[in-house]
Amino acid sequence: QLPTGLYKKVLVILHDSVLPYMNEPTLMMDFLTVAYGIGGAISLLALNGLFILIHQHNLEYPDFYKKLYNLLDPSIYHVKYRARFFHLTDLFLSSSHLPAYLVAAFIKRLARLALTAPPEALLMIIPFICNLFRRHPACRLLLHCPGGPADMSEDPYVMEEEEPSESRALESSLWEIQSLQNHYHPDVAKAAAVLNHSLSEIEDDISGLLELSAYELFDKEVKKKAVDVPLEFEQVRGLFGKKNDIFAEHFSLD
Repeated sequence: QLPTGLYKKVLVILHDSVLPYMNEPTLMMDFLTVAYGIGGAISLLALNGLFILIHQHNLEYPDFYKKLYNLLDPSIYHVKYRARFFHLTDLFLSSSHLPAYLVAAFIKRLARLALTAPPEALLMIIPFICNLFRRHPACRLLLHCPGGPADMSEDPYVMEEEEPSESRALESSLWEIQSLQNHYHPDVAKAAAVLNHSLSEIEDDISGLLELSAYELFDKEVKKKAVDVPLEFEQVRGLFGKKNDIFAEHFSLD
């Protein structure tokens, strides 16, 4: 049993400083699968090493996607390793052979968690969801669901279900993204409104958004050039249509 701090230090460097130099990287299978099952940040960091073993050394992990799905909780948009996690999740969900129910469950869970996410995370996750729709057209049923739930209380999606196949995501609709169209941050509202129209075939490049921080978002807003906003269609010239100097006479300093 390793201390939590040591676990994190090992997993951060394992994928690029240890595995490439091992004669038999598969010896790390047990260590990584156990770390992946611990939960929290340790599971997120274990994804890098597992990714290498799955794609390069034919590691079979039957419950991999179920575990990945259950890693999605409200903290996922706030953790230090958010960029790394979503980069790998994007890779794992890129295969066109994944069943529609599985991808729909990921889309729905990400959208539900987005309701409490900060703006910098939303500007990354909305294009992320759009890319999943582009790769898996069968999931667009979530966007075009006229018989879907009218509000959250009628949503058939089961957020607490650990098994993606039992979550009933394909029976639901993506009302969460529609609600984000009224978000207080204009960039988030604009990004969410993209789903009101037909999506282009070209995927959005989210690489520059993975590490977007609240500071960068605030700095961008501060540096925007001020635009003069017209407050009246016609300039006011007085109470009765001509210049009124009564107040100036009554309230002069003399």
